[in-house]
Amino acid sequence: MDKTTKVLLIDTHLTYPNWSEGKLNNAFLQVAKDFFTSNSIEVIETKIENGYVPEQEVEKHMEADIIILQTPVNWFGAPWIYKKYVDEVFNSGLYSQKFLSGDGRTRKDPTKQYGSGGKLQGKKFMICATWNAPAEAFDNQAQELLQGKSTSDLFLNITSNYRFCGCEIMPAYHCFDIFKNENIAKDIENYPVHLKTVFLDK
Repeated sequence: MDKTTKVLLIDTHLTYPNWSEGKLNNAFLQVAKDFFTSNSIEVIETKIENGYVPEQEVEKHMEADIIILQTPVNWFGAPWIYKKYVDEVFNSGLYSQKFLSGDGRTRKDPTKQYGSGGKLQGKKFMICATWNAPAEAFDNQAQELLQGKSTSDLFLNITSNYRFCGCEIMPAYHCFDIFKNENIAKDIENYPVHLKTVFLDK
């Protein structure tokens, strides 16, 4: 019997009552769930805010072929609960040697490339993010705040963790300028197109 393809959706949203309720975040999550389910891909979910067991999260990562981080951008990064999640889950993955057994180097061969010791090869990781910042703020040297930096630059701390453990980093999907953007519905509508291009098209 062929192995069922599985996707792990990790929801980093942290609720702030009457300010950030997570409706847009949930909309993207629902689109992803519907897309993968309709393509016979089993969906596994974690909503960090609701609590988790690190060892169980390690097993979810081991089961999944695709890992998607659904996150709002709070102060140029994922909500703080995601950093706590990473520290606890990835430490558990290191302790159990399921994510990695080291950084790739050995005392016998210290010249081996740092970050080559991951065990999650074959798994794909992607970020779907919602931003207050407009798209024009990125990749533009004329923008004083970010000085030409890209969204990939700002998420390097997240993608590096997964690359360190052996995952392939896939092109991210972004919804920009969420408080002033009149095309959010279009961004949501286009999300399945991106998912199909990244994960299904050969």
